[in-house]
Amino acid sequence: MDKAITTALLIVISMVMALMLFNVAYPAVIEGGDSMRNMANRAEQEMKSDVTIIHSAAELDHTGWWQDTNGNGDFEVFVWVKNTGSLRITGLEYLDIFFGPDGAFTRIPSQTNANGSYPYWTATVESGTDWTPSATLRISIHYEFPLTTGHYFIKVTTPNGVSDDDFMGI
Repeated sequence: MDKAITTALLIVISMVMALMLFNVAYPAVIEGGDSMRNMANRAEQEMKSDVTIIHSAAELDHTGWWQDTNGNGDFEVFVWVKNTGSLRITGLEYLDIFFGPDGAFTRIPSQTNANGSYPYWTATVESGTDWTPSATLRISIHYEFPLTTGHYFIKVTTPNGVSDDDFMGI
């Protein structure tokens, strides 16, 4: 009789322990699965998103001197970036633009975040209103005064972390 009671108690305790283990492990497994799914979705978006800097130029005349060619009172550096991915890129105001002399570049704020100070950047989709696959975005980096000649670094990063960089000479 003692063995039967002991065996029954061990079975009950084993079932309670198994239930407790299930209650602890199940949410962790579900959360881990959700995290893996979210990471996979982000990785898929990054793989489907890509940008390429295709050209950059400064507002210079034919002799290489700074010239306000568009008459807006600013001196600009223009960067053309192509959406070479398969997804539309949204949130252009959240692009990160890094520009400056090689080794001394800085993040340039957008016009809306610059609070009226220089430098700042603006962006225009050249072939439509949305930055769809194969569309080109023209980024204008505005300066109050001409830049000095030299080697300049440009990096454009999209809101989902995809980026491209290039060097240009002025």
